[in-house]
Amino acid sequence: MDDKKQEQLNKMRHSTAHLLAAAVNELYPGTKFGVGPVIENGFYYDFDLPKAITEEDLPKIEEKMRQLQKQNLSFERSEMPIDKALDVVKNEGQLYKAELIEHLKETGHTEVEDLEKLDTEERLPNVSQVESVSFYKLDSFTDLCRGPHIENTTQIGPFKLLSIAGAYWRGNEKNKMLTRIYGTVFPTKEELEEYLNMLEEAKKRDHRKLGQELGIFTISDEIGAGLILWLPKGTIIREQIENWAKETENKWGYQRVYTPHITKEDLYKISGHLPYYAEDLYSPIDIEGEKYYLKPMNCPHHHMIYKSKLRSYRELPLRIAEYGQVYRFERSGTLHGLMRVRGFCQNDAHIYVQPEKAVEEFISVLNMHQYYYDQLGIKEWWAVLGVRDPKNLRKKYHGDDKMWDEAEKLTKEAVEKAGIKFVIEEGGAAHYGPKLDIYIKSSIGKEYAIGTTQLDLYMPQRFNLTYIDEGGKEKMPYIIHRAPLGSHERMAGFLLEHFGGAFPVWLSPIQVQIVPITDRNLEYSQKLLEQLKSSNIRAELDSRPEKMQAKIRDAQLQKIPYMLIVGDREEKEGKVAVRTRDGKDLGAVGFEEFLKDIKSKIESKANLC
Repeated sequence: MDDKKQEQLNKMRHSTAHLLAAAVNELYPGTKFGVGPVIENGFYYDFDLPKAITEEDLPKIEEKMRQLQKQNLSFERSEMPIDKALDVVKNEGQLYKAELIEHLKETGHTEVEDLEKLDTEERLPNVSQVESVSFYKLDSFTDLCRGPHIENTTQIGPFKLLSIAGAYWRGNEKNKMLTRIYGTVFPTKEELEEYLNMLEEAKKRDHRKLGQELGIFTISDEIGAGLILWLPKGTIIREQIENWAKETENKWGYQRVYTPHITKEDLYKISGHLPYYAEDLYSPIDIEGEKYYLKPMNCPHHHMIYKSKLRSYRELPLRIAEYGQVYRFERSGTLHGLMRVRGFCQNDAHIYVQPEKAVEEFISVLNMHQYYYDQLGIKEWWAVLGVRDPKNLRKKYHGDDKMWDEAEKLTKEAVEKAGIKFVIEEGGAAHYGPKLDIYIKSSIGKEYAIGTTQLDLYMPQRFNLTYIDEGGKEKMPYIIHRAPLGSHERMAGFLLEHFGGAFPVWLSPIQVQIVPITDRNLEYSQKLLEQLKSSNIRAELDSRPEKMQAKIRDAQLQKIPYMLIVGDREEKEGKVAVRTRDGKDLGAVGFEEFLKDIKSKIESKANLC
């Protein structure tokens, strides 16, 4: 969709959010209103309602929205001095709108975030010098809003309210939980129906649902939110991905290391993560009078491994890799299955390289991304290059302009030479350098940020990392941070949804299910099981006293790639009748022939059964 059409669609979605608020205002007098932004594929609005509602109330709200829509109501804009506006919303009891206006006076924007997080420079009185604010009136509902909106309600296309969720005000669990209503709207009925069908498919593929049904992972309140328990089948998937990554990295010249789970705070002072990253860390542990933190990232530890000995240019590029377990304190409202967790294991590595070879090495890392995604059948991926925001008032970025200019120039050069599709995001950089986030799209169109690659010229200075060059002089290397497979947790969650739980045979926790037709065939089936296991095929024998069709159905529900049906004829001829999880009957084949075929698929890591 081109920018002009997207802009018009966003105006329609924003206007539909106001229509939703106007309907709620009529149906539930006394409601206090939060925010109602446009989001990808729709909108939401947060309400502090006088009574609890459920998703059963959504049709009633939708009907009121349609009644208002048919009245051809206009979106009427007005302006008011900011101090008068503050008095008005306070008198109306709209405390959330009042807080937004106060925030606007202090910071110049109304982003929903904690004021306590803002730097002193951002909190100076009247820093924004905002003198007036705008409101939009729709029927009897007036909302604080900067716009823009469409002209009237008849320009709103087919819409649908989707769901209700709880949402803490400003995303802070210390604040009151509001009721968030999600909705969507499209220009045509066909587009809306296509989107709703996609949502239905996404519900079936939700990794949290599939994770429980297929026995992949669980989360326990007794252990803690955002902390994953990998079940036996999920552990197989995790180990297969890790073994594959280790084999790949070994071929590409990486050396493996391990680092501890806790670290003294001094390390994060050197790296600059303290105090700027403190709110994302778990509270420190006091050990013999010194503060230790659970490791939130692997970078500083790898830098200390580099620094453990004098390095020569002959050792560079030095590629240090680790599947490192890290812990970050994500707010409870942001936690989401495997996708957003508090403890995760990263496919991490740091490359220490001579400056003149940085672009070449960066391209090699991007080629590794391409290799992994091709192998996994991920057809769509792209990058977002986060650079500094020159207008940002926060004291967020370390280092000087020369260092940043060089890092951004080299990163952009590498991405362009690699032929990777990318966009630039001002303000998306890390505190120490530009950041290239990699996004992938699943087979049902869901997008996830999965990995990252960064060129870092700051940490070598911070940690005083050096090497001896060809002339015997001491020089500073550049560092490339990279995690092409992201974390086990997010990658496994993505793949669950991407494949709908039907993993390619090399990743499937159970690859073969043997289904004997009668008890007479159990002995032969057991011999087949032993042969499969001796060939490192993950196989099981269903010896339950159930009918064959029930066993086949259960195996299909568990997304097992192959079922080997064994009866008297197959036993006599030394064959197996092969069926696939999608219902295909491949007929009877010799067992050795089947074994050869499945081993070939596993070794090649073929995407399909």
